[in-house]
Amino acid sequence: MERELRVIISGGGTGGHIFPAVSIANAVKALRPDAKILFIGAEGRMEMQRVPAAGYDIKGLPIRGFFRPLWKPANIGVAIDYLKSKWLAKKILRDFKPQVAVGVGGYASSAALGAANSLGIPTLLQEQNSYAGLANKTLASKAKKICVAYEGMERFFPGQKIMLTGNPVRQQLLDSSISHDDAVHSLGFDPQKKTVLIVGGSLGARTLNESVLAHLDQIKDSGVQFVWQTGKYYSAEISERMKGHDIPNLKITDFISDMAAAYKAADLVVSRAGAGSISEFCLLGKAVILVPSPNVAEDHQTKNALALVNKQAALYVKDSEAAKLLLPMAIDTVKDDAKLQSLSTNILKMALPDSAEIIAKEVIKLSE
Repeated sequence: MERELRVIISGGGTGGHIFPAVSIANAVKALRPDAKILFIGAEGRMEMQRVPAAGYDIKGLPIRGFFRPLWKPANIGVAIDYLKSKWLAKKILRDFKPQVAVGVGGYASSAALGAANSLGIPTLLQEQNSYAGLANKTLASKAKKICVAYEGMERFFPGQKIMLTGNPVRQQLLDSSISHDDAVHSLGFDPQKKTVLIVGGSLGARTLNESVLAHLDQIKDSGVQFVWQTGKYYSAEISERMKGHDIPNLKITDFISDMAAAYKAADLVVSRAGAGSISEFCLLGKAVILVPSPNVAEDHQTKNALALVNKQAALYVKDSEAAKLLLPMAIDTVKDDAKLQSLSTNILKMALPDSAEIIAKEVIKLSE
């Protein structure tokens, strides 16, 4: 009889870290239903709600990011919290007794996997971006395996540890069987007309929103249908600014609960360039215009976008140029069937399916 499998998974801070972490946990459970899985996150961050909602236990650490520049006096408190977090993480690991620890990036993983390394527990890292995050770069030398989503990651990690697996994505997107026409109907639109989906993440993206607001007349006269997800943060402001504008071919929503249907309806997607979103576009074969956020560490979204652009698998607009260029480009692109087909074909070639299961098998292997 196999011994009980016990796994620690750590990381978070953003949905981009949490979705893969939960997907890996689900895949481990599918392969080994007996597995006990415990998450370690950062107190006050998104994972403290999202992980329990997915059915897993989580312990929080008082860890947070350093302020820039590093010589700021406030970083003394951050350093003390890091040391406290590492001590707490060691205590959690000694109590839980995992055979393996998984890090998906984010503050918490630096303390939790650092503690695992010091206790001799094998570690696996999962790096979502084409430009490795600080936590994973510092943990790489002691990791047994590093699962990545992009080629060329040898510049960050020891080559012999790297495994190209892709990013685990939300399974419900791949499992949806809704047809294109039904998906368009569900939005109250005409399946005979082209549809553009503009999505800025759950909180929204100011640049994408301002780009839409700057071209309302062009949208109205375009003959194209637009679904505009503003994000909850901007919802009230946009309702106010849209007063007096009657645009039947523009559907405005603060949040999309059924992303599978929204993606299926869209002939073209406009999005930020987070690693998780890009993995979804690859697996679904979506034609996409990427507008990388400039407000992320190491400008990694631009690097994610260019990895696709260089293979003619996506279009790209700089954040600073989006207000002027984005909507005209979206309208021209969605009317060009040959361009849509070519983008879709090329991005599908970059898809790496079954990522969560492949990573889960490596996790189980490391535990043996």
